[in-house]
Amino acid sequence: LGMFSELKFPVPWGHMAAKAWGPSDGHPVLCLHGWLDNANTFDKLIPLLPRDCYYVAMDFSGHGLSSHRPAGSPYHFLDYVTDVRRVAAALQWRRFTLMGHSMGKMKTSLNAQLFSFSFCFISPQFCFLYPEMVDKLILLENLGFLLDPEDTEAWLKSKRMVIDRLLSLEAKQQTPKARSPEAALQRLLEANRHLTAEGGAILLQRGATETPAG
Repeated sequence: LGMFSELKFPVPWGHMAAKAWGPSDGHPVLCLHGWLDNANTFDKLIPLLPRDCYYVAMDFSGHGLSSHRPAGSPYHFLDYVTDVRRVAAALQWRRFTLMGHSMGKMKTSLNAQLFSFSFCFISPQFCFLYPEMVDKLILLENLGFLLDPEDTEAWLKSKRMVIDRLLSLEAKQQTPKARSPEAALQRLLEANRHLTAEGGAILLQRGATETPAG
Protein backbone atom coordinates (compact mmCIF):
# COMPACT_ATOMS: atom_id res chain seq x y z
CA LEU A 1 0.00 0.00 0.00
CA GLY A 2 2.99 2.32 -0.15
CA MET A 3 2.42 2.73 -3.91
CA PHE A 4 -0.34 5.06 -5.06
CA SER A 5 -1.84 6.44 -8.26
CA GLU A 6 -2.98 9.97 -9.03
CA LEU A 7 -6.59 10.61 -10.10
CA LYS A 8 -8.35 13.60 -11.66
CA PHE A 9 -12.08 14.24 -11.98
CA PRO A 10 -13.43 17.11 -14.15
CA VAL A 11 -15.59 19.79 -12.54
CA PRO A 12 -17.00 22.99 -14.11
CA TRP A 13 -14.10 25.14 -12.85
CA GLY A 14 -11.27 22.65 -13.55
CA HIS A 15 -10.69 19.34 -11.80
CA MET A 16 -10.72 17.56 -8.46
CA ALA A 17 -7.53 15.66 -7.65
CA ALA A 18 -7.08 12.54 -5.54
CA LYS A 19 -4.59 9.78 -4.84
CA ALA A 20 -5.48 6.12 -4.52
CA TRP A 21 -3.97 3.09 -2.84
CA GLY A 22 -4.82 -0.60 -3.04
CA PRO A 23 -6.75 -2.77 -5.52
CA SER A 24 -9.36 -0.86 -7.51
CA ASP A 25 -11.81 -3.72 -6.99
CA GLY A 26 -11.34 -3.63 -3.21
CA HIS A 27 -13.84 -2.26 -0.72
CA PRO A 28 -14.06 1.50 -1.44
CA VAL A 29 -12.94 3.97 1.24
CA LEU A 30 -13.07 7.73 0.61
CA CYS A 31 -10.65 9.73 2.79
CA LEU A 32 -11.25 13.41 3.58
CA HIS A 33 -8.43 15.64 4.78
CA GLY A 34 -8.52 18.50 7.25
CA TRP A 35 -8.49 22.30 7.25
CA LEU A 36 -5.84 23.65 4.80
CA ASP A 37 -4.39 20.12 4.45
CA ASN A 38 -4.51 17.82 1.43
CA ALA A 39 -4.59 14.14 0.45
CA ASN A 40 -1.02 13.61 1.68
CA THR A 41 -2.52 13.67 5.19
CA PHE A 42 -3.06 9.93 4.75
CA ASP A 43 0.38 8.95 3.38
CA LYS A 44 1.62 7.43 6.65
CA LEU A 45 -1.73 5.96 7.72
CA ILE A 46 -2.87 4.10 4.61
CA PRO A 47 0.05 1.58 4.55
CA LEU A 48 -0.97 0.48 8.06
CA LEU A 49 -4.59 -0.28 7.12
CA PRO A 50 -6.19 -3.47 5.70
CA ARG A 51 -4.88 -4.30 2.23
CA ASP A 52 -8.15 -5.47 0.70
CA CYS A 53 -9.58 -1.94 0.46
CA TYR A 54 -9.33 0.70 -2.25
CA TYR A 55 -8.49 3.99 -0.54
CA VAL A 56 -9.09 7.26 -2.38
CA ALA A 57 -7.93 10.43 -0.62
CA MET A 58 -9.31 13.51 -2.35
CA ASP A 59 -8.08 17.09 -2.33
CA PHE A 60 -10.97 19.44 -1.62
CA SER A 61 -11.41 22.37 -4.01
CA GLY A 62 -8.60 24.88 -3.54
CA HIS A 63 -6.45 22.33 -1.69
CA GLY A 64 -3.59 20.13 -2.84
CA LEU A 65 -3.68 19.53 -6.59
CA SER A 66 -7.39 20.33 -7.01
CA SER A 67 -8.35 23.45 -8.93
CA HIS A 68 -9.19 26.59 -7.00
CA ARG A 69 -12.68 27.95 -7.43
CA PRO A 70 -12.89 31.11 -9.58
CA ALA A 71 -11.50 34.25 -7.98
CA GLY A 72 -14.07 35.90 -5.73
CA SER A 73 -15.95 32.65 -5.05
CA PRO A 74 -16.39 31.71 -1.38
CA TYR A 75 -15.60 28.27 0.02
CA HIS A 76 -18.74 27.28 1.95
CA PHE A 77 -18.74 24.01 3.86
CA LEU A 78 -21.77 22.70 1.95
CA ASP A 79 -19.69 23.16 -1.22
CA TYR A 80 -17.15 20.74 0.25
CA VAL A 81 -19.96 18.24 0.86
CA THR A 82 -20.85 18.68 -2.80
CA ASP A 83 -17.21 17.97 -3.71
CA VAL A 84 -17.56 14.60 -1.94
CA ARG A 85 -20.72 13.86 -3.90
CA ARG A 86 -18.97 14.77 -7.16
CA VAL A 87 -16.02 12.48 -6.48
CA ALA A 88 -18.28 9.59 -5.46
CA ALA A 89 -20.23 10.04 -8.71
CA ALA A 90 -17.03 10.17 -10.77
CA LEU A 91 -15.83 6.95 -9.14
CA GLN A 92 -19.29 5.42 -9.70
CA TRP A 93 -19.42 4.43 -6.05
CA ARG A 94 -22.94 3.67 -4.86
CA ARG A 95 -21.88 2.70 -1.33
CA PHE A 96 -18.56 3.17 0.44
CA THR A 97 -16.79 3.82 3.74
CA LEU A 98 -16.08 7.44 4.63
CA MET A 99 -13.04 8.39 6.72
CA GLY A 100 -12.62 12.02 7.75
CA HIS A 101 -10.04 14.04 9.66
CA SER A 102 -10.26 17.56 11.17
CA MET A 103 -12.42 19.70 8.82
CA GLY A 104 -13.26 16.45 7.04
CA LYS A 105 -14.87 15.09 10.21
CA MET A 106 -15.51 17.81 12.80
CA LYS A 107 -18.83 18.19 14.55
CA THR A 108 -20.85 21.03 15.93
CA SER A 109 -24.10 21.39 17.82
CA LEU A 110 -26.16 24.11 16.19
CA ASN A 111 -29.52 25.16 14.90
CA ALA A 112 -30.34 25.91 11.29
CA GLN A 113 -30.21 29.69 11.77
CA LEU A 114 -26.58 29.52 12.88
CA PHE A 115 -25.51 26.96 10.33
CA SER A 116 -24.01 29.29 7.72
CA PHE A 117 -21.78 30.97 10.32
CA SER A 118 -20.35 27.80 11.85
CA PHE A 119 -17.43 25.53 11.14
CA CYS A 120 -19.49 22.52 10.19
CA PHE A 121 -18.13 19.30 9.00
CA ILE A 122 -17.95 17.26 6.00
CA SER A 123 -18.06 13.51 6.67
CA PRO A 124 -20.96 13.60 9.18
CA GLN A 125 -22.90 16.02 6.97
CA PHE A 126 -22.49 13.77 3.95
CA CYS A 127 -23.70 10.77 5.96
CA PHE A 128 -26.67 12.77 7.19
CA LEU A 129 -27.61 13.82 3.66
CA TYR A 130 -26.82 10.53 1.88
CA PRO A 131 -27.09 7.71 4.46
CA GLU A 132 -27.81 5.17 1.73
CA MET A 133 -24.33 5.75 0.27
CA VAL A 134 -22.24 5.21 3.43
CA ASP A 135 -21.74 1.79 4.99
CA LYS A 136 -19.35 2.99 7.71
CA LEU A 137 -18.16 6.34 9.06
CA ILE A 138 -14.68 6.68 10.56
CA LEU A 139 -13.98 9.96 12.40
CA LEU A 140 -10.39 10.65 13.42
CA GLU A 141 -10.28 12.47 16.78
CA ASN A 142 -13.86 13.69 17.05
CA LEU A 143 -17.63 13.13 17.11
CA GLY A 144 -20.52 13.47 14.70
CA PHE A 145 -22.76 16.15 13.25
CA LEU A 146 -25.67 17.34 15.41
CA LEU A 147 -28.76 19.39 14.65
CA ASP A 148 -31.57 20.53 16.89
CA PRO A 149 -34.33 17.90 16.42
CA GLU A 150 -36.89 20.41 15.17
CA ASP A 151 -34.50 21.53 12.40
CA THR A 152 -33.44 18.11 11.15
CA GLU A 153 -36.04 17.32 8.49
CA ALA A 154 -36.06 20.79 6.94
CA TRP A 155 -32.26 20.96 6.84
CA LEU A 156 -31.96 17.51 5.29
CA LYS A 157 -34.55 18.17 2.60
CA SER A 158 -33.28 21.60 1.56
CA LYS A 159 -29.54 20.84 1.49
CA ARG A 160 -29.88 17.53 -0.34
CA MET A 161 -32.12 19.18 -2.95
CA VAL A 162 -29.53 21.92 -3.53
CA ILE A 163 -26.71 19.41 -4.12
CA ASP A 164 -28.73 17.01 -6.27
CA ARG A 165 -30.10 19.76 -8.52
CA LEU A 166 -26.67 21.31 -8.97
CA LEU A 167 -25.05 18.02 -9.99
CA SER A 168 -27.95 17.22 -12.30
CA LEU A 169 -27.47 20.52 -14.13
CA GLU A 170 -23.71 20.00 -14.36
CA ALA A 171 -24.19 16.50 -15.79
CA LYS A 172 -26.39 17.79 -18.60
CA GLN A 173 -23.87 20.43 -19.78
CA GLN A 174 -26.39 21.75 -22.28
CA THR A 175 -25.60 24.61 -24.63
CA PRO A 176 -28.10 27.44 -24.09
CA LYS A 177 -30.90 27.32 -26.64
CA ALA A 178 -31.22 30.04 -29.23
CA ARG A 179 -34.77 31.38 -29.69
CA SER A 180 -36.44 34.09 -31.66
CA PRO A 181 -37.11 37.31 -29.70
CA GLU A 182 -40.80 36.40 -29.56
CA ALA A 183 -40.11 32.86 -28.31
CA ALA A 184 -37.62 34.15 -25.75
CA LEU A 185 -40.21 36.59 -24.41
CA GLN A 186 -42.84 33.86 -24.26
CA ARG A 187 -40.46 31.58 -22.33
CA LEU A 188 -39.65 34.38 -19.89
CA LEU A 189 -43.33 35.10 -19.28
CA GLU A 190 -44.12 31.41 -18.74
CA ALA A 191 -41.41 31.15 -16.08
CA ASN A 192 -42.35 34.48 -14.42
CA ARG A 193 -46.12 34.81 -14.49
CA HIS A 194 -46.06 38.04 -12.51
CA LEU A 195 -44.39 39.83 -15.46
CA THR A 196 -46.27 41.77 -18.09
CA ALA A 197 -45.22 41.49 -21.72
CA GLU A 198 -43.87 45.04 -21.56
CA GLY A 199 -41.85 44.26 -18.42
CA GLY A 200 -40.49 41.07 -19.95
CA ALA A 201 -39.41 42.88 -23.12
CA ILE A 202 -37.58 45.47 -21.02
CA LEU A 203 -35.71 42.76 -19.12
CA LEU A 204 -34.79 40.90 -22.32
CA GLN A 205 -33.10 43.99 -23.74
CA ARG A 206 -30.33 43.43 -21.23
CA GLY A 207 -30.91 39.79 -20.25
CA ALA A 208 -30.53 38.14 -23.68
CA THR A 209 -27.71 37.98 -26.21
CA GLU A 210 -28.40 38.01 -29.93
CA THR A 211 -26.63 35.38 -32.05
CA PRO A 212 -27.02 34.36 -35.73
CA ALA A 213 -29.30 31.51 -34.60
CA GLY A 214 -31.58 33.65 -32.46
